[in-house]
Amino acid sequence: MTEPVVDTHVHLFTADLPLASTAWTVPEVELPVAAFEDLMTRHGVTHGVVSAMSLLGDLNDYTIGALRRNPRLRGTVTVTPAADRYVLERMRDDGVVGVRFQWRRRADLPDLTDPEYRRLLYRVADLGWHVELNVERDRMPPVLDQLVRSGVDIVVDHYGDPGRDNGYANPGGQSLLRALDTGRARVKLSAGYRFGVAEEVLAGFAATLLAHAGPERVFWGSDAPFVGARRPTGYAEELAVLSRAVPDAAVRGRMSAAARDFYFTR
Repeated sequence: MTEPVVDTHVHLFTADLPLASTAWTVPEVELPVAAFEDLMTRHGVTHGVVSAMSLLGDLNDYTIGALRRNPRLRGTVTVTPAADRYVLERMRDDGVVGVRFQWRRRADLPDLTDPEYRRLLYRVADLGWHVELNVERDRMPPVLDQLVRSGVDIVVDHYGDPGRDNGYANPGGQSLLRALDTGRARVKLSAGYRFGVAEEVLAGFAATLLAHAGPERVFWGSDAPFVGARRPTGYAEELAVLSRAVPDAAVRGRMSAAARDFYFTR
């Protein structure tokens, strides 16, 4: 891959960080910020976005430290709905660009029309942030509908969790496409290695999203360091998968340029 790359989904952490009580696994790997900086140099990655990690709960310390260290990084955080406005402003100054709703595996989904969540979403929009969403496709429609109505920008993780056999021809997939139609939503080609499907299936998912939203609202993320991977993979392998799923280098370049504008120039 020769064009500059923006990686919009990486998890940075060290093995000594305390896991949340709700952590679904114990990571068998770590990815310190210095190691990711080395990956960026070796693979032509110009900018990176640190995604808040569900295993750490609302412990955002390491992410914020990485953003302070490297101006080519931005990140999302996990916060409670009651997060103080002044704390959020300080996070913004440190390079935070959004909040992550990591609701996959969560037993119950919050009501986004609740006054506390409405206040949080108001603050997210006012700060120029976005909501990063990761939730199962079967539970996606009401969440996405409420987020669209709130007026915030949205970035949906992991291809929008397409059906392995029917792609976006299901209620969750249709809700994603509707959200993309509004112009407020974007989606990441990330963590496809978790799906257990052939690469040509992943390429079909990518083609559907690109045809629907265009490369300006489809980003790429490595999901490094691949915690809980169903099959062995690595950074170079995931970049190669992207090249095969989106074979046109000009399209990949437009994806990275759009990601850089979205995360770094707003």
